[in-house]
Amino acid sequence: MKKIVTAALVICVLHSVSAQDFHFAQSDQTPLLINPAAAGVFDGWERIGINHRSQWINTGTKFNTTSIAADANLWKSTRRNSAHAGVGVLFYNDIGGDSKFGNQMGSLTISGILPAGKSSTISAGIQGGFGQRKADLSGVSFMNQWDGTEFNESIISGEQNVLTSFIYMDASAGLYYVYRGRKSSFARNSDFKLKLGVSGYHLNSPKMKFINGSVDRLNRKYVAHVSVSGDIPGSRFAMDGSVLQFIQGGHYETLLGARVRYRFEDGTKITGMNQNAYAGFGLQMRVKDAIIPSLLLDWGGFKFVLSYDVTISKLRRAYSGGSLEFSMVYVNKHHALFKTRKRRM
Repeated sequence: MKKIVTAALVICVLHSVSAQDFHFAQSDQTPLLINPAAAGVFDGWERIGINHRSQWINTGTKFNTTSIAADANLWKSTRRNSAHAGVGVLFYNDIGGDSKFGNQMGSLTISGILPAGKSSTISAGIQGGFGQRKADLSGVSFMNQWDGTEFNESIISGEQNVLTSFIYMDASAGLYYVYRGRKSSFARNSDFKLKLGVSGYHLNSPKMKFINGSVDRLNRKYVAHVSVSGDIPGSRFAMDGSVLQFIQGGHYETLLGARVRYRFEDGTKITGMNQNAYAGFGLQMRVKDAIIPSLLLDWGGFKFVLSYDVTISKLRRAYSGGSLEFSMVYVNKHHALFKTRKRRM
């Protein structure tokens, strides 16, 4: 029965290419998948991250998505908020079902980052790359293989494996604004950040050629996102909140999130060699679809997040269990490869 469900999913995908792209729940850990203008916009010099998501882990059929991304600041000054550039690379591999329906992508992102006052920056970014789609129906069962008791793979289905593998070009762009507020005391700084942006993916509407002689277009995807984070004055706690809206074709997805963090280790204010360390718990909601609890550890430049999607929509009737996701991001805040040399005053 699970294979026939998979076959149905594949057919739905092939005949509705306008459906939503794959998604990660941990949007703050995948900035290049949210906004190309986020390349190079972070506290540090180089950043690298890996994300892995196992969708519907108790179905017996594997749906796995993995991404690897890296970005860096180019010519960022250590002394002042000045204009600089960001560059990033992104690779992901999305494989699902007995048909091994695959979506692979590699892209390059370039951004320009400008100061907008003492505590703000505005950036614009473009992203371009190549994608590949492929599938194989030889491992999928069809209804005419039901022998009255079970699906019998020895019965010839009569279905042809007509799916083709193809490569396409993809183009995306975005705008990003970041405000950084800071209240200083002798012991430490209390930080506040506001981030907001808009972006568009698949702006060239790439052609999807799943079947010979049949051509569809991948719908453009638009993303709007807002997030805030800040220390709670007089305590060791901090709060994060976020709202993301995805629109692609006639499909909409809203992701709401909140997280509380506890600072168990203070960073050094004078030398900056040690960083604040946090442990946290978060709760997100993919509206009308899932509730997503998560655990966070932010320590020594590494940020680990583990989350689990608990499905609350009607999809829970088709399978039991949810989706497990893990991410690890490292930010280098010292010994930068590309920072501007200090000038004597």
